[in-house]
Amino acid sequence: MSMSSHVQELRRKHQALSEIVESEQRSPATDDLHIKALKKQKLQIKQQIERLGNA
Repeated sequence: MSMSSHVQELRRKHQALSEIVESEQRSPATDDLHIKALKKQKLQIKQQIERLGNA
């Protein structure tokens, strides 16, 4: 997998997590710890994208 395709895949994952977080936040029955874990995953992916973008 090339670097650019890897970064694109990370961006797709980041966007998917954004959509899930938004959906979960609108649901009254969602566990706050679950949302926090999703946001942490999102942040980790964002950091990976930034590191790879600077490489």
